[in-house]
Amino acid sequence: MRERLGLYLDLIRWNRPAGWLLLLWPSLSALWVAADGWPGWELVLVFVAGTVLMRSAGCCLNDVADRDFDRHVKRTAQRPVTRGAVSVREALLVGAVLALAAFVMVVLTTNLATVLWSFVALAVTLVYPYAKRHVSMPQAVLGIAFSFGIPLAFTAVRGGDIAWATLSTQVLWDAVPPLAWGLLAFNLFWVLAYDTEYAMVDRDDDLRIGMKTSAITLGRYDVAGVMAFYAIYLEGWMVLLGDAQLGWPWLLALVVATLQAVWHFSLIKGRTREGCFKAFRLNHWLGATVFVGVVLGYALR
Repeated sequence: MRERLGLYLDLIRWNRPAGWLLLLWPSLSALWVAADGWPGWELVLVFVAGTVLMRSAGCCLNDVADRDFDRHVKRTAQRPVTRGAVSVREALLVGAVLALAAFVMVVLTTNLATVLWSFVALAVTLVYPYAKRHVSMPQAVLGIAFSFGIPLAFTAVRGGDIAWATLSTQVLWDAVPPLAWGLLAFNLFWVLAYDTEYAMVDRDDDLRIGMKTSAITLGRYDVAGVMAFYAIYLEGWMVLLGDAQLGWPWLLALVVATLQAVWHFSLIKGRTREGCFKAFRLNHWLGATVFVGVVLGYALR
C-alpha cells in the first residue's frame, strides 16, 4: 500500500504544487472581488481544497490521454502511467474518486448555480488533453479550464438565490456577471504565457511526435508572444478592477508582477530548456503577487 500510495502521489504531482497554485490564485482573487472583500473561511477552504482535487484529477486524465506521446518526451517519459507502474484503469479510478470528492464538496457547501457551472468546468477539463491533437494553440483551451474558478467564485458568492423552481438558461447565465467573464478572458492570456514557456521546454520532442502547441505555432515569435500575453493579462485586470478603487497596494502589485514578467523574459530569451522551465515553475509567484494586491487593496480601502 505504501508503494502504491507513492505512485499515486507521483501521478497527481503532489510534490509539485506549482500546478495547483496556478489555478488557485486567480480563483481566490475572484472570490475577493465577488465578495467585495473578505469572502469568509468556508468559501476560501472550499476553493483551496477543490482546486487541489480537480488539478490532481486532471493530471490523472492527462497522463492517460498522453501516455503514448509522453514516452517520447524526455521530461515525461518516467510518469507512472507512461512507464507502466500505474495502469490506465487505476489512473482513471484515482482521477474519478478525486473529481467525485470535489463535486460532493461543491454540492454540500455552495449553491445550485455553482454546481451546474461546475459541469461546464469539468467538460472543458475533459476536452483539453485531446485538444493537443487538433488545435494549433491548445493552451487556449487550457486557459479556459484553468480560469474557470473565476466564474465559479462569483456564483459561489452571489448565486445563492437561484433554485430549481426559477432555473432557466437565462437565469443561470445571468448568475455570472460580465466582470467574471472579463477576468476569465484576460486570465486566459496569463495561462497562454506560462504554458507557452512550458511548451518551449518540449518543443523539439513535440515536433518529432506531431503534437500541437503554442510554442510551435508561434515559431520564432514565441518569446514576443509570451511577453504580449503577460501584458494583456496584467493590463486587462488593471482596467477591469479600476472601479474597485483598490489603491496603492493594487498598483504596487501590478508593478511587481510586471517586473517578474520582465525577469521571465531574461529566462526564456535564450530558449533553453532550463530557462523556460524555470520561468514556468516560478509563475505562481506572479499570480500570488496579483492576489496579494487584491487582498490588500480591499483590506485597506
